[in-house]
Amino acid sequence: MTVTPSGPGADGTATVPPSPTQPSPASPPPPPPASPVPAPPPAPRADDIPAVSSPPPPPASPLPAPPSAPRADDIPAVSSPPPPPTSPLPSPPSAPPADAAPGDLPPVSAPSADDVPAGLPVVSGRFLARATLITASLSLAGALLGLVRDQALARLFGAGSDTDAFLVAWTVPEFAATLLIEDGLAFALVPAFSVALARRARGVPGDPVRALVASTLPRLALAFAAAGALLIGAAPQLVAALAPGLPDPALAVDCTRLTATCMVSFGLAGYCSAALRAHRRFLAPAAIYVAYNTGIITAMSVLGGRWGVRSAAVGVAVGGCLMVAVQVPSLLRQLRGRRGPDAVPGGTDGARPLDTALLATVLLFALCRQSQVLIERYLASPLPAGAISHLNYAQKVAQMPMVLSLMVCTVTFPLVARALAEGDTERARGRVEQDLALAGATVLLGTAAVTACAPQIVELLFQRGAFTAADTAATAGVMRVYALGLLGQTLTGVLVRSYFSAARAAWYPVGAMAAGIAVTAWTGARTVGPYGVLGIAAANAAGITLTAALLLSGMGRSGVPVRVRRVLRELGRPAAAALAAALAGAGAASLPHSAPAGLAAGALTVTTVFVLLGLALGAEGLAPALHLARTATRKLSHARHR
Repeated sequence: MTVTPSGPGADGTATVPPSPTQPSPASPPPPPPASPVPAPPPAPRADDIPAVSSPPPPPASPLPAPPSAPRADDIPAVSSPPPPPTSPLPSPPSAPPADAAPGDLPPVSAPSADDVPAGLPVVSGRFLARATLITASLSLAGALLGLVRDQALARLFGAGSDTDAFLVAWTVPEFAATLLIEDGLAFALVPAFSVALARRARGVPGDPVRALVASTLPRLALAFAAAGALLIGAAPQLVAALAPGLPDPALAVDCTRLTATCMVSFGLAGYCSAALRAHRRFLAPAAIYVAYNTGIITAMSVLGGRWGVRSAAVGVAVGGCLMVAVQVPSLLRQLRGRRGPDAVPGGTDGARPLDTALLATVLLFALCRQSQVLIERYLASPLPAGAISHLNYAQKVAQMPMVLSLMVCTVTFPLVARALAEGDTERARGRVEQDLALAGATVLLGTAAVTACAPQIVELLFQRGAFTAADTAATAGVMRVYALGLLGQTLTGVLVRSYFSAARAAWYPVGAMAAGIAVTAWTGARTVGPYGVLGIAAANAAGITLTAALLLSGMGRSGVPVRVRRVLRELGRPAAAALAAALAGAGAASLPHSAPAGLAAGALTVTTVFVLLGLALGAEGLAPALHLARTATRKLSHARHR
């Protein structure tokens, strides 16, 4: 029987109302000399999925009325005094029930003071589901706005030389987003803030969180500004290096100088996102791409007729500022938290400097990963006009399943970092293996859908205005080839978080990514002649798949020690289901004559075949995926009827 908590207890964790028909267990000795207060029931661990068995009954004496439930958009950070030193240690976790679903973890007792430092919030499976739903919903909204942005770009400027010039300049925000928001800087800052929050909770003198901000933010902001100024000054040389065969380099230089301003705005936005996620605040960080794409779309709509494709570059600058603006209020609220007993206002007592080697490795990894885009555009620049545009549109659409599959990892990355900071490797391993199964199943379903319905997707999204049927055919072909590397992209995104979540430098991921880039460059140089953009896309898929294989094989030595054979066995089941679903979906999508009907038929067929066959094969990631889908449906239904 599943027991649903009635509301948060006094310490912010979920509590269960007492049962009048069950005996009361012995209570631990209360703190003297006040009247005894019964101990609360055991709290779930930070990364538990809600257990299906009933927790032990609470003491018979009534508990005080619980406060109102926390907001759904934030996971509250709770600060509470340390537990009494005389409290007995909790009993070990109970065995999982016989009817537990695949991916469920056994219910656990409340962690001791050594397991979770005093004052740390305890995150239940319900809070984790809420955070994932919020992150996924807003990220999906941002991705959809990104598609609207690309549609506007295609409608206004087509897939010609002007768009190619802007997309060369677009390399700057693409690199900046990877380095400063999505991968690089976050891999260093989230663990650093997690350690600072744990030290604050243990009562370290001063405020380690504010001290970390005071010691890192000014220096990083100066570095961001210097990098932006360097790009503005070196824009002509950068364009010549990125696309030597471009017909109109002057237009690309103008756009590059406008987009270079994002080095400052993206850097500050990434810093705010990392700090807020470490505090388990996910609403504002998830909304940044909604703000960013809104700025670009607005700028193109208002200025496109007068400034041409330069209006899109102006939109990048405006959107970057909006990314910072949506996060600053929430971050300021977190930094106004409690001070330690010996805190000095404005001081940096208790600060631990950011590990320079860690920062270097994460930035090098992100730089290597994003250099795939440089290789693609360099190889495509001598091809006929529109080749870079076809690669760009195909990649943006094909990568949407990967983006959605990594949403849960965005939420759980701080939990893995906190578990490793507490020395709980077993909990971190369980979390990473669950993430791999869930993300793998999600991206394989998306891969099957993209492969089956690529022509219908591209026609429905882009074929209007200056974007012709020939552009649709070329983009759909590239998109299908890109889809072959989506599983590798997702596994790389999940695994690299595990390497860097321990807040120490790890050079192995850099080497693995460099090997993948070498394969991409070598393969692309030999396939671009006979196969054009299809050869470039195939090289991308081959390189990232090699990187994922190297990262997975090295987990036992350098990262969280996941069970590699078990992970591969579990990924093989949804992969077989995805292959069958793609073949069936392609046949169904080709039957109707209109793109919307073909897309609907293909998507329905792919989903049905994948889910049924995956469940029949026992694919582990499907159970938590379906659980999250049911949770999202219930939340949205509840929101509509409130």
